[in-house]
Amino acid sequence: MASAEEDSDRLLSDYTNGFMVSQVLFAACELGVFDLLAEAPGPLSSAAVAAGLGTSPEGTELLLDTCVSLKLLRVDTGGGRALYGSSELSRRYLARSSPTSQHHILLYLAKTTYLCWGHLAQAVRDGKNQYVRAFGVPSEEVFAAIYRSDEERLLFMRGMQDVWRVHGRHVMAAFDLSPFPLVCDLGGCSGALARECVSLYPGCHVTVFDIPEVVQTARKYFPILEEARVSFCEGDFFKDPLPEADLYVLARILHDWSPEKCAQLLARVHRACRPGGGLLVIESLLDADGRGPVTTQLFSLNMLVQTEGRERTPAQYRALLAAAGFRDVQCRRTGGPYDAVLARK
Repeated sequence: MASAEEDSDRLLSDYTNGFMVSQVLFAACELGVFDLLAEAPGPLSSAAVAAGLGTSPEGTELLLDTCVSLKLLRVDTGGGRALYGSSELSRRYLARSSPTSQHHILLYLAKTTYLCWGHLAQAVRDGKNQYVRAFGVPSEEVFAAIYRSDEERLLFMRGMQDVWRVHGRHVMAAFDLSPFPLVCDLGGCSGALARECVSLYPGCHVTVFDIPEVVQTARKYFPILEEARVSFCEGDFFKDPLPEADLYVLARILHDWSPEKCAQLLARVHRACRPGGGLLVIESLLDADGRGPVTTQLFSLNMLVQTEGRERTPAQYRALLAAAGFRDVQCRRTGGPYDAVLARK
């Protein structure tokens, strides 16, 4: 049995080297390792992988072996040479051909989030996001920084597609939403969550309400999502009239904003909401004391380095919703990274 000192040393080592693990995953995604192996007719040697990717033989072998150790890939050493193949994890979540691929959200984390996290200490010092230090982009307006280029906006939207492919059905099924035939997804991005909603509830129609640049990108790159029961509407939910709906959805929206901005937005939603109508908030809920789950705490720190918001406890969401005039607030954990809060007018 390991001693307490050995356990502490191992834990410190794991934490110290954690960023290296992330970079192995990010680099393998960027280089196309998981796609190449998923499409190959059988396991490949490191030389064949290097040739297929146009990478150095030595570097490729080091990366592949590390991916095997991390259970991202598998290796067969029978016959005197190492042949690499996909693992169940890489087939399901890392190869772009998979319907549950997380490829784009991982690239977004690698190219944007990771760089902001390099300035976490400064974010803690000044309480502000770190787009200026990471990219030289003014950060007064959160989404002007997040959508700072056409390429960045598209990558973020594809990343949200990835997230809701895996978790969307769970959050939309947390409550029975069938009493709400007309739904408006505020800040609904590409419409991926709306697609999950109409799939679960055949009688509903979802309007995705987002800023013009996002709606135009959605129509160009995700046209399959705009169908008979999913439509798009351009507007700014802080300024423009909100579409009529029985249920409004705020998915991964409130965590972006300060309490003051949340209060402003929720008041606008309450005014637009019909009597008896609802608001579904989808966020990662902190424990009552704010000290867990760890994933949600990390998400909250991410809000510090990338936005002006934070993750919140159920009590904090109840307080925000009650102040805006909502009642009958129910919080439900899904068992995944995102939870659901349903309130009524």
